[in-house]
Amino acid sequence: MKKRVLFVCLGNICRSPAAEGVFLHLLEQSQACDRFVVDSAGTGSWHVGTAADRRMREAASRRGISLTSRARQLEPDDLLHFDHILTMDASNLAQVESLARENRVASANRARIEPLVRYCSRFEAMEVPDPYYGGAAGFEHVLDLLEDACTGLLVALDSESTRKHPRA
Repeated sequence: MKKRVLFVCLGNICRSPAAEGVFLHLLEQSQACDRFVVDSAGTGSWHVGTAADRRMREAASRRGISLTSRARQLEPDDLLHFDHILTMDASNLAQVESLARENRVASANRARIEPLVRYCSRFEAMEVPDPYYGGAAGFEHVLDLLEDACTGLLVALDSESTRKHPRA
């Protein structure tokens, strides 16, 4: 059974599509694409249908990472459809948890909702900062954090799968 992973930020044009792209890139490198369904969404609807921010696409491209998704807004069904929802900051986390409460989605039936930075091992970070209003260095820093966190996430999910389904 495939693991379903959703990355969430505010507008789904910088951080969450970059996290999606970084995670997909790691899956390709480890030949694990067939074990996962990966997507991203925003808590807001301002950018629905648009590509990731040009500056983030360019920064990712320099690292060999392609960002091809189109922005979409988080929906209540996502709470049931995905196994893991990873948020970029405390505000995103609060909004996703609020959506779960508003829609009365029992925690036993919904995705595991948590901050993505929980999986960082090289960086100590409380959140993935929004680079939208900053310069190029902000986009690079976000990608550094995402590469660290997504690597840790992949290790954790692989470990989780191994514990649930030990090989004979």
